[in-house]
Amino acid sequence: MNNLDKLCINTLRCLSIDMVQKANSGHPGLPLGAAPMAYTLWTRHLRHNPKNPHWFNRDRFVLSAGHGSALLYSLLHLTGYDLSLDDLRRFRQWGSRTPGHPEYGHTAGVETTTGPLGQGISTAVGMAMAEKHLAAVFNPPLGKEGLISPLDKGGGRRPGDLGGEFLSYRIYVLASDGDMMEGISSEASSLAGHLRLDNLIVLYDDNRISIEGRTDITFTEDVGKRFEAYGWHVQNIQDGQDIDAIDQAIQTAKKFKGAPHLIKIRTFIGEGSPHKRDTSAAHGSPLGEEEVRLTKQNLGWDPNKFFYIPEESKRVFSQAIVAGKKAEAEWNERLKKFKKTRPDLYKKWEAYTQKQLPKDWSEILPQFKAGEKIATRKASQKTLNALAPHIPFLIGGSADLSESNLTTLEGMGDLQPGHYDGRNLHFGVREHAMMAAVNGMALSQCLIPYGATFLIFTDYCKPALRLAALMGIQSIAVMTHDSIGLGEDGPTHQSVEQLSGLRAIPNLALIRPADAQETAEAWRAALENKTGPTVLALTRQTLPTLDRSIYPSAFQLHKGAYVMKDFGSSPSFLLIATGSEVSLALDAASILSEDGVSVRVVNMPSMELFEKQSQTYRDSVLPPSVQKRVAIEMASPMGWHKYIGSNGLMIGIEGFGASAPAEKLFEEFGFTPEKVVQKIKKWL
Repeated sequence: MNNLDKLCINTLRCLSIDMVQKANSGHPGLPLGAAPMAYTLWTRHLRHNPKNPHWFNRDRFVLSAGHGSALLYSLLHLTGYDLSLDDLRRFRQWGSRTPGHPEYGHTAGVETTTGPLGQGISTAVGMAMAEKHLAAVFNPPLGKEGLISPLDKGGGRRPGDLGGEFLSYRIYVLASDGDMMEGISSEASSLAGHLRLDNLIVLYDDNRISIEGRTDITFTEDVGKRFEAYGWHVQNIQDGQDIDAIDQAIQTAKKFKGAPHLIKIRTFIGEGSPHKRDTSAAHGSPLGEEEVRLTKQNLGWDPNKFFYIPEESKRVFSQAIVAGKKAEAEWNERLKKFKKTRPDLYKKWEAYTQKQLPKDWSEILPQFKAGEKIATRKASQKTLNALAPHIPFLIGGSADLSESNLTTLEGMGDLQPGHYDGRNLHFGVREHAMMAAVNGMALSQCLIPYGATFLIFTDYCKPALRLAALMGIQSIAVMTHDSIGLGEDGPTHQSVEQLSGLRAIPNLALIRPADAQETAEAWRAALENKTGPTVLALTRQTLPTLDRSIYPSAFQLHKGAYVMKDFGSSPSFLLIATGSEVSLALDAASILSEDGVSVRVVNMPSMELFEKQSQTYRDSVLPPSVQKRVAIEMASPMGWHKYIGSNGLMIGIEGFGASAPAEKLFEEFGFTPEKVVQKIKKWL
């Protein structure tokens, strides 16, 4: 390491500890220890353009160890992103662009929101899958459109290796011990190894310290051997200060084909701090003013200078602007050539990057016959396969449940090693990793990905769904077996609490369609929702397809709730239902009407879509003058009193369900027309 390298690394360190100290909050230890590897990557390998953070063919950098955000913000400022020194001074403050953990869409250059450990590296796996798929589609070798050459003995070529290909970028990750402990990382890394994602390079900051102390109190496995078992190419660097060794390891990883890469780098948390180096005290708390002074002195820095950037460091880091503009300009020339020589593929590229959806949905969405009995999961399958030929960037799969979720795209091939053009994804029994990977693919900005499982396993998916909602990205979750209607599998699989849990996530749209035709419209709504994730809750049991010559068009689903039918001229109460319970509500209302009771049946497939409508519309569906209200949903009552009031009747489930055939469960739990009528009459 020469003096200039040392100066630049210490610039990163001192900026980071100044940020944390001024905020009196944060994690100074990781930036001090990991600065050398970050400096090496960002100045010698990372292909990016600070003046255009969204340039498509850039490399992606994911700080999976999001608690070390001060390091990332220092890198972004120094290399020329739209992040000022004042922004650094306002670290972790209200309204700043430097929040406690990196947030996608909030800070230029942040590729994904990180903080919950394991999510970053798992999202990066999805990013790598997206690059492989896109390269297979748009870098067709030997003139064979949409195909990629099979793996050879050396592990196969990576798109871009032959030179002149249109699309080729890498995903780099900086991960911590905590990332390696989280179970989601194991799931995602196992999947990455199987898929041989050699465009993924992970720098593992092996500092062996966590908040509670040394990691050997809980974490004594050989991480390198574990990743080798996953099928990764693993390198070990014993000195985290040796930037030449780090540089060489990254070079080796870039050349090695056929496997993702883990570079295990032994560092010391709080490097340079005379009293807190290699201790948990450097992990989650500021060093303290006196320790900051001593650390700067130890690093050969002026202890009286704060947020100081030497001119020599500025010149080194600012080279990223020149290099980035050049790299993007070269790619733009390639783009022009691509447009001229492959107009067919270029038109397809435009469709992907603009996410061009069908202009006339009515010609594409399947139509279902009134009275036809069909499970909404089956209707979803028919809809997916009707849409897939018209939406080539629709891609997804299931966590080993495609035969139950019915999410296979027929004739679209499987995404597998050497055949990355396939659009069917097989995640295995890895629900945690599945939704994180779906987020990573969504962040490509030109794919609409979906993941599928049973609704009960939403618990495994919620951390990633929450991050998708926080980031405002378009990911889709297909959750089938949505109630006690799944029957014999019993309470372990009957998702009584999941609907209310999902509705509690801001910016997530939950849609529970009432029949087959609404299911088709639910898919349309999910594909048009570009500002957050959508969850489709679908049935295992068959439902009658409602006669839309009698009831309003299924297109009304897009309003979130609508009047199905008024039984009587002036309803004495409102009967609100979702999903499979809508037909039940209609049957119950018909019986009540015969007894002279007037009632309005309201179908509410999505509370979130309903809340986006005008107050005038919402009042027209749920008139404030009608205070008596009943809701029917085979799930927890939580959240329903917003619509039925404190005195309303909620016909739901307070327990966990039971194991029995569905019809028996409906009878025992009171979800038959007769039982519903009985409860309503008693309440009235």
